[in-house]
Amino acid sequence: MALYPPPQRIEAEVWTRLPDALRRSGEVPDWGAANKPGRPVDCFLEGPSFDRDGRLWLVDIPYGRIFTVEPDGAWRLVLAYDGWPNGLKIHRDGRIFVADYRHGILVLEPGAGRMAPLLSHRYSEHFRGCNDLVFDAAGRLYFTDQGQSGLHMPNGRVYRYDLEAGRLDLLLDTGPSPNGLVLNESESLLYVAMTRDNAVWRLPLMADGGVSKVGRFVQLSGGLSGPDGLALGADGSLFVAHAGNGCVWGFSRLGEPLWRIVSPTGLTVTNLAFGGPDGRTLYMTESESGTILRAELPVAGRPMFSHGETAASG
Repeated sequence: MALYPPPQRIEAEVWTRLPDALRRSGEVPDWGAANKPGRPVDCFLEGPSFDRDGRLWLVDIPYGRIFTVEPDGAWRLVLAYDGWPNGLKIHRDGRIFVADYRHGILVLEPGAGRMAPLLSHRYSEHFRGCNDLVFDAAGRLYFTDQGQSGLHMPNGRVYRYDLEAGRLDLLLDTGPSPNGLVLNESESLLYVAMTRDNAVWRLPLMADGGVSKVGRFVQLSGGLSGPDGLALGADGSLFVAHAGNGCVWGFSRLGEPLWRIVSPTGLTVTNLAFGGPDGRTLYMTESESGTILRAELPVAGRPMFSHGETAASG
């Protein structure tokens, strides 16, 4: 077993919290039956993603809400609909793509005011429960179909969808809770957080479009849950939000633990996105308290697909 020096500890701070006026205090949503049994849930934030204007988009899963947060911290409710949105990514053309547990992959057109279905099934079989998504440089969409999979039932799936060709490829169907995902710099492999395995898997992408020799990139431990959202650093480092461990882990491209970004409030750090003028500010959703955390890092994040003109990563 390899022994590494302790990772650098970086203290995050609370940047902003969902205002009380937007919280659903005292309510027990249907979503909570499997996720927070019997407990009131006033919100559960996820899916942070920045647009070109520096505006942060995010979702509130149990109440089907899409929010934006302005650079000055002001919140706005963009849309509320009958769904459970989880992951959110922004296309280069401004469209908002959402992985919804109940409905599949949805799209919010700029100014449309409603969610439109894009994908709800494969071969007439409905998805188990879509979770997160990411674009590659060519604009193809990778997404996870988590459902209730876990070590007891490792049937979670990872898909790739070519928006131009309308082609949906199943890359993996044996995942114990596939969650966040991100491509490496060369887009030769896909990192996938496997929440119930408490690990991040690496899926090598082959020339024929499939995957082979899937393995674990890092094995984590502890916490009440497991790895959730992922983000890539400009130097190829991988950042892993650990939902239940109150932190984000930063690993080198070789899997060496370099940083541990610690939450000052709550243990449920679900997802993350790089922002700020130089791209070195990491923003994180802490879903237990309904807050957005931030921390300055030694490295910048890799630009999102939404910010690129030609080749970029999602």
